[in-house]
Amino acid sequence: MTELQDYLQSIKKQFSYYKQLSEKTFAQLPNEALFWQYNSESNSIAIIVSHLSGNMLSRWTDFLNSDGEKPWRNRDQEFETIIKCKQELLDKWERGWQCFSLALDSLKEEDLQKTILIRNEKHTVIEAINRQLAHYPYHIGQIVFIGKMITHENWKSLSIPKGKSESFNHEKFAKK
Repeated sequence: MTELQDYLQSIKKQFSYYKQLSEKTFAQLPNEALFWQYNSESNSIAIIVSHLSGNMLSRWTDFLNSDGEKPWRNRDQEFETIIKCKQELLDKWERGWQCFSLALDSLKEEDLQKTILIRNEKHTVIEAINRQLAHYPYHIGQIVFIGKMITHENWKSLSIPKGKSESFNHEKFAKK
């Protein structure tokens, strides 16, 4: 396996991890919680999902041949409450991730150094992937934080629970 193939494998693993964090958050929340907003300037989970999906569809549809900001994208509308129920949210979420995953899976080693455009700015494919590796987890962190605020003490930790680091490390280091 080449370094670039290793990079792609690592990237896919990272994106999968962050996708899973959101999905574990969705699973802890009732339908109405997905639409909760702290105030009028903040986004609900549904709005964040709408934005991420819109971004993924725009960036990764025909990404080697057309600008990542597609003329059909309505970014401003992504920040309005257009999703109406949990199933619609999950469908939109999967549509975006499927587009992104298919694009990553289609890459060949020689594609990684190609230049593509995002809003008429040149990026190598690697730079474009890295840009999204910063963007998607940023919003996924928001999703998780909103989930924690909504569930209060009923939140089920997605990583090492508070006060459990020592036992977690003991278990990990006990393995040969």
